[in-house]
Amino acid sequence: MKKYEQFVCLSGLPRSGSTLLTAILSQNPKIHSEGNSAVCQLMWDMLKSYNINCKEQIDANQRQSTIGELISSIPEIYYNKIDKTEKIIVDKCRSWTIPENVELLKNFIDKNIKIIVLERPIVEIVNSFVKLYQKNNIEFNVDNLLEPFKEPIMRSLNGVINAKKNNTDNTYLFISYKELIETPEETIRKIYDFCHWEPFQHDYKNIVQKYPENDEMYGLTGFHDVFPEIKKNGCEIILNENIISKCKMIQETL
Repeated sequence: MKKYEQFVCLSGLPRSGSTLLTAILSQNPKIHSEGNSAVCQLMWDMLKSYNINCKEQIDANQRQSTIGELISSIPEIYYNKIDKTEKIIVDKCRSWTIPENVELLKNFIDKNIKIIVLERPIVEIVNSFVKLYQKNNIEFNVDNLLEPFKEPIMRSLNGVINAKKNNTDNTYLFISYKELIETPEETIRKIYDFCHWEPFQHDYKNIVQKYPENDEMYGLTGFHDVFPEIKKNGCEIILNENIISKCKMIQETL
């Protein structure tokens, strides 16, 4: 028996405020919202296992429904230790906007699934990554961040583009980093309305990460830092003109 009543997805572009948003939402005792989740990958792997590795046995024994039950139970098992007051799961994963994963959600979790999609100008995202890598003394090629279909930016971007093209059923709510930072109360209210949640008074001057991630696993200290009070980090652009031009071209696809 699952412990939660609603499963909502948080997706979109990296460096766009998802960690801040999860910290804010987690102030509500009814909401469980933690760091990057493995649920999407686990569900996809289960479906892939059926299609590639065990289809013969499953079909021979007419156990197709078992696969559906296994896939749909993954979120329940993943979140089986949450507090009993936490009736709403906000599952954070940039892959939730990929078409195949949206299909998984609608087929096995909720046909009326709600997905919050965070956005930010590509040039600011690249700039933020460059600063993060420099802070961690990591050598890198900035051009690699803009390779087509690659993480951490371009694959997520393709998902956002897909979401914008397929939102006739109001599956997605698009939130910009700017509005989250500059008008947080109004933005949170918009999210609550979208997800049909009861109002809750959040504290925007005492934000604490209830479920902090261990950034050592990513090799990037400060990757998911959140300040107690909302503020916009210094946004001075340190990129060269060639990279800025590429970012602007990519931005036009949105």
